[in-house]
Amino acid sequence: MSDSYEWPSRFLDLKRELVSATTQECLTASWNDILSELAKRTAEIAQAGTNFVPQVKFTDLEKLTPEEIDVIKRKGSVVIRGVVDTNIASGWKTELEEFIKANPHAEGIPENDKQFFHLYWTRPQVQARAHPNVLKASAWLSSLYHVKSGKKLDGVDLSVPLTYADRFRIRHPGVDWSNFPPHVDGGAIERWEDDTFRRCFEDILTGDWRQHDPYELEHRLDARSSLYGRPGQASVFRTFQGWLAMSETAPTEGTLRVFPDLRLSNAYTILRPFFRPTVRTDSPDILDPKNWKFDISTADFPGIIRVGPGYSGPQPTPQLHPHLRLEETMTSVPKVNPGDMVFWHCVSIPSGISYVLEHIPNVFQDVVHSVEQEHTGSTDSAVMYIGAVPKTPLNSAYVVKQAQTFLAGQNPPDFAKLKQGATFVGLGGDVDVKEPISRVAMGLSVQVA
Repeated sequence: MSDSYEWPSRFLDLKRELVSATTQECLTASWNDILSELAKRTAEIAQAGTNFVPQVKFTDLEKLTPEEIDVIKRKGSVVIRGVVDTNIASGWKTELEEFIKANPHAEGIPENDKQFFHLYWTRPQVQARAHPNVLKASAWLSSLYHVKSGKKLDGVDLSVPLTYADRFRIRHPGVDWSNFPPHVDGGAIERWEDDTFRRCFEDILTGDWRQHDPYELEHRLDARSSLYGRPGQASVFRTFQGWLAMSETAPTEGTLRVFPDLRLSNAYTILRPFFRPTVRTDSPDILDPKNWKFDISTADFPGIIRVGPGYSGPQPTPQLHPHLRLEETMTSVPKVNPGDMVFWHCVSIPSGISYVLEHIPNVFQDVVHSVEQEHTGSTDSAVMYIGAVPKTPLNSAYVVKQAQTFLAGQNPPDFAKLKQGATFVGLGGDVDVKEPISRVAMGLSVQVA
């Protein structure tokens, strides 16, 4: 946010309202506790590096201990090995490259060297989303969520995976991608401003951050991530965003980076607007809790950026969020092979800002993540975006509409319509979705024997 931006006075009123249920002493004690934990955890992350991100075999998902599952939930990200056979996954990349050659008019960015493609229904994409193992991994991830009150939510079944058609990228070596600094998608100022959204962080705002549960489902289903009519609205609820590797991709080769402690980063981000440093941001003592003071005399929300009619972010930076030690703790996910999948905590809900170059609909994510700016490898880094989508009334309704566009060879409902008259050679079809679990996930009819 530019220093010249003058925050409306209503945000000062909002800040004071948000902390009215507790005391300055309580929040200061909680803030100091967060800083103490961050000091220990960031040192641990920086020392461990890429291996801090959990890695599990697909075949072991149902064998994980409660302690192992807790680690995945705490870190908010996971690499699942061997979801799809290596040869099948790498073969999909080859098929996609052939599809692009056969359809040179396919839209993608950047325009002069297309690497991120606005394609949804190629045969490899359809087959990948319909793969039973991909759907089983999706259902397992969704099962990490729960309703703390035990209340049954009508039309919600976390064990039933659905699909959301998204794009793919084939990133070339040596190309600089500088548009993806550390950020949190989906819901900017709305995390504090929307009544329901902020209930997801109620424990943090009342000084009890250790009780914060990023996997509590109830309020996330109804939270509004856009109060300002921003473009790029998604129409599904995702529990995790993810991608399927179609090539080998290692750290420094343009891969995903995460801050792997979900509860701590949430707690720090949510309370940061209520505290200010009493020393210069470049002071060697900036991390000392004694040099931070409770302050609700200003209307600003550090890391929230004015964009068009609304706001984007949070976008933490070393200057505004020094205790995250982002330059040391943004952790590249481990090397992946074709058929591996990477997932990070995400809840997509209706409306929001876009995700990649303003072309992927909003995903309400809590994990601070970024993309490596450089790809120093010698081969392409190729992934398909496939998130974990459980059955909810919202998702079920979307999948019905999505299936209609699939059968008609049109772009999915959340995305821009095809240019008039545009057709493609080699799209996937109904015949490529065979298994009952796959047809249910795609919203297609299931034959009864």
